[in-house]
Amino acid sequence: MNTISKRYIVLGVVAIFLIIFLSKSTVTIGSGERGVLYKTFGGGVVTDQPALGEGFHLVAPWNKVYIYEIRQQELSEEMNVLSSNGLEIDLDATIWFTPEIAKLGLLHQQKGENYIDRIIKPALRSATRSVIGRYTPEQLYSSKRDIIQQEIFEATKEILDNQYVVLKNALVRDITLPPTIKDAIERKLRQEQEALEYEFRLSKAQKEAERQKIEAEGKARANDILNASLTDKILKEKGIQATIELSKSSNSKVIVIGSGKDGLPIILGDK
Repeated sequence: MNTISKRYIVLGVVAIFLIIFLSKSTVTIGSGERGVLYKTFGGGVVTDQPALGEGFHLVAPWNKVYIYEIRQQELSEEMNVLSSNGLEIDLDATIWFTPEIAKLGLLHQQKGENYIDRIIKPALRSATRSVIGRYTPEQLYSSKRDIIQQEIFEATKEILDNQYVVLKNALVRDITLPPTIKDAIERKLRQEQEALEYEFRLSKAQKEAERQKIEAEGKARANDILNASLTDKILKEKGIQATIELSKSSNSKVIVIGSGKDGLPIILGDK
């Protein structure tokens, strides 16, 4: 084997080595991700520096990069929990969360890549059981859902504080009661609604009766005042005024002065 052939062999080996080295020394971090660097000969997980951002990075081949998604993530859990009186309730809850980007190294070091199963799921389940255990099925079925959602969020957040996770929101998507309990609650609600409707109709009838009574009393008082004011002299004067107006009419008539009852004129005949 001549010198030139040996040189080509050496160059080929070096090229292969460089290709392997570069393939092991580069990492591409995608959109919505961060990379946690692990230094094999440099103290392990890097926690005192920001995680690697999106894009292309050169990394020593003996080190490793762990990729974490930093977008908002969703976790839904279907749980069987107990109400305050010991009845089983099926509940479907959802939370939104993100890892704490500034402490991604600590999250990897202390919780690991499966941190969702290790800390978030247990936190949600524990918080939900604690909150639901304070309410009766009737309260869970009624308008308490918004309050329950907020309490589950706060209880879960309290557990996840200092766990390198940012909790965004919590939602109770469905609450399923045992059929017998649900039917009993619905019957009770219908009865309460019917009672309220009856009270409304009764109140309305009472108010209408009061209105009619007040109206009748007003008319009676008005008639009393009018009757008290109509003396004989006033009536005669009104009759005379009416006679004068009639006498001005173009219709043929005969007026007998002073021949009517109480001395009022009598009008005879017209066209």
